[in-house]
Amino acid sequence: MLLKNTLLLLSQIHLIIYMKHSQITIKDIANALGISASTVSRALKDHPDISTDTKKKVQELAAKLRYRPNAIALSLRNRKSNVIGVIIPQIIHHFFSSVISGIEDVASKAGYQVIICQSNESFQREVNNTFALMMSQVDGVIISQTKETTEYSHFKALEENEIPMVFFDRVCDAVKADHVIIDDYKAAFNAVEHLIAIGRRKIIHFAGPQNLKIGIERLKGYLGALDKYNVPKSDSYIFECDKHEDAINIVNNLIKTNNLPDAIFAVNDSTAIGALVALKRNGIDVPDMVAIAGFTNGLISTVTDPPLTTVDQNGYLMGQRSAEILLDRIENRFTGDYLSEVIPTELKIRGSTIKNFF
Repeated sequence: MLLKNTLLLLSQIHLIIYMKHSQITIKDIANALGISASTVSRALKDHPDISTDTKKKVQELAAKLRYRPNAIALSLRNRKSNVIGVIIPQIIHHFFSSVISGIEDVASKAGYQVIICQSNESFQREVNNTFALMMSQVDGVIISQTKETTEYSHFKALEENEIPMVFFDRVCDAVKADHVIIDDYKAAFNAVEHLIAIGRRKIIHFAGPQNLKIGIERLKGYLGALDKYNVPKSDSYIFECDKHEDAINIVNNLIKTNNLPDAIFAVNDSTAIGALVALKRNGIDVPDMVAIAGFTNGLISTVTDPPLTTVDQNGYLMGQRSAEILLDRIENRFTGDYLSEVIPTELKIRGSTIKNFF
């Protein structure tokens, strides 16, 4: 008996040395404890047929050796990788980073890993990201497409390979997939309605790309509010502009041509803040002379001078729901018609539209 225990101890010492150089397997634990691999497997799964004493020994040694299941072997056996992919335009934007946080929190609790890919608003990078995720055998993909995307064969490849997709914010109607969105029309309408309510009559719009549904719907919401309250509208009041520097240049030109509006509604916060910067550089008071409303509610919108009135897109919740819906598809908990879930928004009124409002 003493010899047997000594041999087991030596085996375990050898295994601790071995583990520094190689991944520990169930077979290694079985050899160290002098039991079968199947017994170890069942003990790790807390199987009722295995004694409490054996379970304790197996689990203690597994913890000591930092045993982890072989993910590749599990995926081959289960035909699942327990990995999901995410493709976003830019990680640096507060909205997209908030969405990622929501996705990762849900995925982690469900035992899934997340691979994050950034397209950087490049169609070709988006295509490359899509096929890289397919080669990685992800179980599903969450996507917000680029501004450049007008061709969808890469998304159709996911569909043909029965890899479920959830699109958020910037959605694709060309493939069968679930969508998690906001009501862009209503959110834009509410922002412009607020500008009208504070007495503004010449309201310009810095619009998003019109190949994207969010750009189209936010423009429609802007026009809808003007129509409802009989506020003047003109094509000359609409600029396709969704970048910080472009907003600065447009506002500078409006100042030079003596054509300033009394309010600006921008498709995103970055553009709104570009307008704010240009106005302040030229000594134009915000909001007394020009009121500004944005769209996103990123952290920077609370620290501008004055703080920015903006639409809160609720990115974290959008990420949570995107992940939950995708996992429901992967796990076959939901097999019905494709969803288009609408996340609530809120207009955050701050000092860029109402003086001394906090």
